[in-house]
Amino acid sequence: MGEAAPVVDDEFPAWARSVEECEARFAVSASRGLSSEDAAARLCAHGPNELADHPGPSLLQLLAQQFEDTLVRILLAAAAVSFLLALSNSAGEVTLSAFVEPLVIFLILVVNAAVGIWQETNAEKALEALREIQSDHAAVLRDGEWVPALPARDLVPGDVVQLRVGDKVPADMRVLRLVTSTLRVEQGSLTGETASVNKTAHAVPTEDTDIQAKESMVFAGTTVVNGSAVCLVVHTGMATEIGKIHAQIHEASQEDDDTPLKKKLNEFGEALTKIIGLVCALVWLINVKYFLTFELDGWVPRNIRFSFEKCTYYFEIAVALAVAAIPEGLPAVITTCLALGTRKMAAKNALVRKLPSVETLGCTTVICSDKTGTLTTNQMSVAKLVAIGNSAGEVRNFKVDGTTYDPRDGKIQDWPARSLDANLETIAKVAAVCNDASVAHSSQQYVATGMPTEAALKVLVEKMGLSGGMNGLSLDPSDTLGCCRWWNNVAKRIATLEFDRMRKSMGVIVKTSSGSNALLVKGAVEMLLERSSHIQLKDGSVVPLDEKSKKTILASLHEMSTKALRCLGFAYKEDLADFATYNGENHPAHKLLLDPANYAAIETELIFAGLVGLRDPPREEVSDAIEDCRAAGIRVMVITGDNKETAEAICCEIGVFSPGEDISLKSLTGKEFMALEDKKTLLRRKGGLLFSRAEPKHKQEIVRLLKEDGEVVAMTGDGVNDAPALKLADIGIAMGITGTEVAKEASDMVLADDNFSTIVAAVGEGRSIYNNMKAFIRYMISSNIGEVASIFLTSALGIPEGLIPVQLLWVNLVTDGPPATALGFNPPDKDIMKKPPRRSDDSLITPWILFRYLIIGLYVGIATVGIFVIWYTHGSFMGIDLTGDGHSLVSYSQLSNWGQCSTWDNFTVAPFTAGARTFTFDNPCEYFQAGKVKATTLSLSVLVAIEMFNSLNALSEDTSLLRMPPWVNPWLLLAMLVSFGLHFLILYVPFLATVFGIVPLSLNEWLLVLLVALPVVLIDEVLKFAGRLSSPSGHKRRSRKQKGE
Repeated sequence: MGEAAPVVDDEFPAWARSVEECEARFAVSASRGLSSEDAAARLCAHGPNELADHPGPSLLQLLAQQFEDTLVRILLAAAAVSFLLALSNSAGEVTLSAFVEPLVIFLILVVNAAVGIWQETNAEKALEALREIQSDHAAVLRDGEWVPALPARDLVPGDVVQLRVGDKVPADMRVLRLVTSTLRVEQGSLTGETASVNKTAHAVPTEDTDIQAKESMVFAGTTVVNGSAVCLVVHTGMATEIGKIHAQIHEASQEDDDTPLKKKLNEFGEALTKIIGLVCALVWLINVKYFLTFELDGWVPRNIRFSFEKCTYYFEIAVALAVAAIPEGLPAVITTCLALGTRKMAAKNALVRKLPSVETLGCTTVICSDKTGTLTTNQMSVAKLVAIGNSAGEVRNFKVDGTTYDPRDGKIQDWPARSLDANLETIAKVAAVCNDASVAHSSQQYVATGMPTEAALKVLVEKMGLSGGMNGLSLDPSDTLGCCRWWNNVAKRIATLEFDRMRKSMGVIVKTSSGSNALLVKGAVEMLLERSSHIQLKDGSVVPLDEKSKKTILASLHEMSTKALRCLGFAYKEDLADFATYNGENHPAHKLLLDPANYAAIETELIFAGLVGLRDPPREEVSDAIEDCRAAGIRVMVITGDNKETAEAICCEIGVFSPGEDISLKSLTGKEFMALEDKKTLLRRKGGLLFSRAEPKHKQEIVRLLKEDGEVVAMTGDGVNDAPALKLADIGIAMGITGTEVAKEASDMVLADDNFSTIVAAVGEGRSIYNNMKAFIRYMISSNIGEVASIFLTSALGIPEGLIPVQLLWVNLVTDGPPATALGFNPPDKDIMKKPPRRSDDSLITPWILFRYLIIGLYVGIATVGIFVIWYTHGSFMGIDLTGDGHSLVSYSQLSNWGQCSTWDNFTVAPFTAGARTFTFDNPCEYFQAGKVKATTLSLSVLVAIEMFNSLNALSEDTSLLRMPPWVNPWLLLAMLVSFGLHFLILYVPFLATVFGIVPLSLNEWLLVLLVALPVVLIDEVLKFAGRLSSPSGHKRRSRKQKGE
């Protein structure tokens, strides 16, 4: 020992080897521990006992990642070009107004990048939370002496460690020997099961087994809740079970996929890039004659003339096209809508940690749910009480209602409330006194401390009440456990025979009110029957326990066990021999209590009194929630660490499986699932599935395979062991009450009430939010199509530029923002949870919707360019006089050839007024540049008005405004007023009007704007009507109407 560090690998199954084999394997003596030299050598070989630190991407890398998006790159290019153009046009005189456009675009990019970086830096917090559950110190045997507080990071394989109650286990260790009679460890953080596990020093016979069955092992990060033991360190650091989970979380965080909406927007961005490139190329081809001319001599161009000024002008149009085509306000509106959605969900107890998950919830196709605490209450309760009847072969069955630790939750059916017989009193006394748990009222709920099964027994005692019809609350309304306290006063405990795995029972010696001693015992029914010689009848009389009586009790036991109830028996003994006069440590018989090996002998010749069946009951609302999932086309899979029979019983009760359904191929253990050759075929089965005794790796594999199959997976979890699967799932859902910090940090959403039905409500809310997001995304994209059409028509017709980039930015960011956000408040469809989930690859915009928006966009282009042309060429339009400002009229030919103005003979223009300003022109050709300010204002106002009216069209994809009037969403009407108010602000505040290159409009001009803008509603109504006629649902409606006639 001490010569060299032994090779330690994952293949050595320490749990299945004897203590001697483990000592030999790790070259250590349990009586001396490692030498300091050997420990130092092993520390060098294996490294410190701590979790690896995975450095995340640097700030520079995160910043670069934010500019990988296609839309962002287009905006960046547009901003750079805009900046250079502003610099070249300023001609030495730099003004802020010249740089408004590039500065606004850069500001958008900075805000988007900041939000993205913030979300990325939040991603690795689960790993930090995992480190916090590690132990800091350990009591270690080195050089034959105990070191009481060695830093846990210095532990090495082969170290001998002592664990005491309350300790956090510092590494994965093999139990060498128990110091106390029992050792119980709370390892729910690893397995997901709340009940503490009894540990033993005996080897487990099976090498290939799950964590829960490794009874001779204790694991890093778990907590000792009872007893003390000496253990041998087997694995440290990243080789521990918690280290493997750490690695899995890191691996899963590297596989974070984009949400379905993000993927669609990325596809849209790529398509938009091609369209922008195509339109820009087309604009240049149409207008190349204006800045590049040449004469052909055969095939050789001569007299080439190039106008840099005109080339720059059309370059500006290309920038305007990029700005017009990109919905710059979309990220802000999406974020706002998702944030509003999180508030709605928070009101339903679903706390969203990551905004995009709100949208992803809407297309969830599979919910993988834990059983304990999510489908069930995570509060053990007695479901059935079996007492003895008037004869030894007769039993009485009582159904017990209630699913929580609240003594007033439910009652006992057919209960003799006012005349508790002697047998029922004995059961109540044993359940109340042979019990270390407690129940208290805290924060509007009842909370148990100690073993959940014992807490359930105390609640049963309260429901049983006392003779004379009294209950605990009538004794003292403020005392939750009044009956239990009464029984503890009647029978005062003076000694405890702790539970152990061999005899499977717990006993207490009590001094009764008559002054005599008695033994009260509870434990496994079969074990108590073996050690019982008599049975107590209903009237309290005691008769011998014969085979017939045993068979009757065992039949009741079998019936409850098949219903997945956990059964406990009650017995007592009044003839205590050596302990008849026991009164404490000074009594001669006390030495017998110091050795747990004597307990079985003390607990013999018992009198059997009755038994109960307990369970973790399903939540009342879960059955309806699962039925809602079925109606919504969402499959429910239950993945639990619990045993198969219990899980199957719960799944059948709550409706995961139908009554009488053959579940032999739908219920598997995690190990059975991993052994399957074709796992995907099983996962594709319709209806519910159950995976019991599941470990973290099983959960991850299920999620991975479902995602590969195109499913959108929501996964619930509460323990450390669930964190990798939570991270890997499309939606990780952690439990708010029972969940560990690690699980919460790895999740996208936290359930404040740990309730499965909250998930279903959140899915419904997510669907509604997605539908509303789709409405405003389509609205904003249709608006951008209109802007592109406007600029394209301007350049194609050769008229002066009607809309400049800074105006388009204002419309996209500010004016369109309020209506788009208000569309997020559209009321949800009544049958939203009756429809199947949308496919994650469903297109955001169908070919028909795209055609509709192209038509609308074409009208926007015609309207904005048309009103520009009307102001220059018409003195009145449809009876509206436009000559009030005194501007000069030109022919359409002059307007479309304005670039040749300098060659026109005798061309003059008169001054005109706009608000308080008068525009005069020394050079008449300036009339088409500086003089276009009124025409530009009309174009911009028409664009704003059309987009406001178009937002009404977006209330529904295909329903007429006559059937869905605007006031169904009053927020939209308010948003339209806000947007018009913002437009008036930039029109009538002189400083802002100068920045945006616009002027105030007269009443007549506003009438013209409204006249040109309103037809967009009529056009879309006609298109909606055509869509309804051509859709399958339209045919159904018409056929129903014809049948009715």
